[in-house]
Amino acid sequence: MASLWRAVMGDSPLDAEDYDGVQYWLNPERTGWLTKQGEYIKTWRRRWFVLKQGKVFWFKESVVTRGSRPRGVIPVAACLTVKGAEDVLNKQFAFELSTRSDTMYFIADSEKEKEDWINSIGRSIVQLSRSVTDNEIVDYDSNR
Repeated sequence: MASLWRAVMGDSPLDAEDYDGVQYWLNPERTGWLTKQGEYIKTWRRRWFVLKQGKVFWFKESVVTRGSRPRGVIPVAACLTVKGAEDVLNKQFAFELSTRSDTMYFIADSEKEKEDWINSIGRSIVQLSRSVTDNEIVDYDSNR
């Protein structure tokens, strides 16, 4: 949690274990600029986002290489909902990503970009929830 705090606050890049070895620089599922509201200090900053293997990473620059270090990461498996938030923020193209304990806000550059991010993250949430559910199925007959 301390490393997540450092990443959000911009004090230092995340450690490698925070992103489980995901090669975010190769063939991401979605990339693009979003404006993100800080988790603790509620300022808005434009960041480059990468969705890959159930994680949303953000960077200061759009050129992401093996040597790039994310400024933060959101494990999609921890997310419950992703939905539009124009009415909450009173800002066009806004959306939110919610976990059990937190809601993060983002602003896309267009309605299409907003919808594309919501759909991509939503699909990832569903895929991850299926894999978690499949792994948690217990065959009680084999335990007898």
